[in-house]
Amino acid sequence: MLVLVSCLGVQTSAALSSGLFGALSVPAVAGLRQATAALVLCVLVRPRVRGRGRGEWAGILAYGSAMAGMNVAFYGAVDRLPLGVAAALLFLGPFAVAVSSVRTRRDALFPLVGLVGVVLVTRPGGSVEWLGIGFGLLSALALALYTVFAQRVGRADAGLHGLGLSVAVSAVLLPFSGPAVPRVEAGQWVLVGLSGVLGVALAFTLDFTAVRLAGATVVAVLFALDPVVGTLVGVIALGEGLPPSALAGITLIVASGAAVTWRAGTPPSADGNA
Repeated sequence: MLVLVSCLGVQTSAALSSGLFGALSVPAVAGLRQATAALVLCVLVRPRVRGRGRGEWAGILAYGSAMAGMNVAFYGAVDRLPLGVAAALLFLGPFAVAVSSVRTRRDALFPLVGLVGVVLVTRPGGSVEWLGIGFGLLSALALALYTVFAQRVGRADAGLHGLGLSVAVSAVLLPFSGPAVPRVEAGQWVLVGLSGVLGVALAFTLDFTAVRLAGATVVAVLFALDPVVGTLVGVIALGEGLPPSALAGITLIVASGAAVTWRAGTPPSADGNA
């Protein structure tokens, strides 16, 4: 449920933000939403800065860098591809994490079923937007790193302090927001704020909690819900079509995610191991 709500926040915020790309540019929108989320999290969490070792700071910097790269690359893909396709390419990152962690051939079957579902959802064919696909693959790589470092930072910090600092790092690494501020109109600030709260502050908090509870491998496969939610949001908010093949793909993706969760075996423990 945490991952499902997170995916809904990410994809809804992407649909909201897509209307700002023409006026503010993709990097500016990505930077503004990260800055908004960093402000919200730092006010609510008040993250601890002192008393951290080099290893903790290295994890926080890597986690924040992955966040920054994922946001810019994913929005670059959304600007050029249908939302469901961009979300499907994004899933290839955690898919790789899941496949690299399987211990038996049977376990490897479930991520492959999810990947087949992604292919059905994306409806391959027609003209190819190679730049959009390139951005999508970069976002996938960043999401893979995001998933791995979420587990590392979560194990090193009992609360949300590490997450708050990581989001702040990602905002600093996206300096495009500063020059764009004078161009943002009052109505656009509402969209920026909603995007930052739903797609970053809320979504990343839920992801962070889910990884600590179930581990990176399980959450990586559950990120297969992203293309499902992205496709549905594209249909509802952006008027994109949903053929029978996409419905079949949604079924396969959800089934594979449920199967991997069941195969985790034991109930999640508090120290982040499944």
